[in-house]
Amino acid sequence: MGKLKILVTGNAGFIGFHVAKRLLERGDSVVGVDSVNDYYDVTLKRKRLELLQETASASSGAYEFVHGNLADPTVVADCFRKHTFDRVIHLAAQAGVRYSLSNPQAYVESNIVAYTNVLEACRHAGTPHLTYASTSSVYGANTKMPFSEHNGVDHPLQFYAATKRANELMAHSYSHLFRLPTTGLRFFTVYGPWGRPDMALFLFTKNILAGTPIQVFNNGLHSRDFTYVEDIAEGVIRASDDIAQPNPAWTGDAPDPATSNAPFRVFNIGNNSPVLLTEYIEAVELALGKKAERILLPLQPGDVPNTYADVSALEHAVGYRPATPIKTGVANFVSWYRSYYGA
Repeated sequence: MGKLKILVTGNAGFIGFHVAKRLLERGDSVVGVDSVNDYYDVTLKRKRLELLQETASASSGAYEFVHGNLADPTVVADCFRKHTFDRVIHLAAQAGVRYSLSNPQAYVESNIVAYTNVLEACRHAGTPHLTYASTSSVYGANTKMPFSEHNGVDHPLQFYAATKRANELMAHSYSHLFRLPTTGLRFFTVYGPWGRPDMALFLFTKNILAGTPIQVFNNGLHSRDFTYVEDIAEGVIRASDDIAQPNPAWTGDAPDPATSNAPFRVFNIGNNSPVLLTEYIEAVELALGKKAERILLPLQPGDVPNTYADVSALEHAVGYRPATPIKTGVANFVSWYRSYYGA
């Protein structure tokens, strides 16, 4: 394929960092844009950025970081004026399910306004392919397992999921109107090294090491399709490399939600192997060599009881499915956590 110039938004974030790092390691040129906001520890974000700079120095790929808010249209316009991108991977977003209950405006700014600015820039630049982050949370009230992209997703259970579903619909309109190829990726509970401090694995590890009780919602009886971040990064890049095409079999008489007669598609990217929260905690205990004291609590507002991804469409399209076992992924996180925090 040759070396590409790729815009990675949100590259100081958890998934964006891993994607940008992998692209640099294979020799691509990366322009990263991130606001480096204080939703969580800014020091952790800056450490990720430092590591990206070190990775670029050790590779044949070029790297440039733009500190800016994508909700500001001039930041996006300046970036696209300066660079011509072979691919855009849009991972910048306001993350977190529960935070959307208390601060929905942050999600409007990051997930709607900023996303619109990126869509417009890609449209006018004639970007060959936009790949963007969606979420398993769009499945909301759906209970048919495993979750399939070919089923409707019109009952989100929190505002975060609603904004991500909006992203998918906005992408389709641009794919239809302007023939902008777009691929949306529904991430299923991503975990691993350099993760967000507000995520369960981070909190479990921190509290168990400190001898502090951990909060276990739904009595630990809900399941998640926990997906290792390196698997996610590989899937993102493979999907980005493979430009979305119209589905010639698509028909408006029986519309497939995952494809279109426009260059549009949506994929699940999950481990295809749901694990009970209690098993996940046991994997943390095993990696730490220490038992947790558990406070059992009910399911939180906005949380879904179970997630389970059908990843056959992604596997068929790009020949890839996540496969890192939970014990391996959790052990890798714990090893990173001990090293990073000297724990």
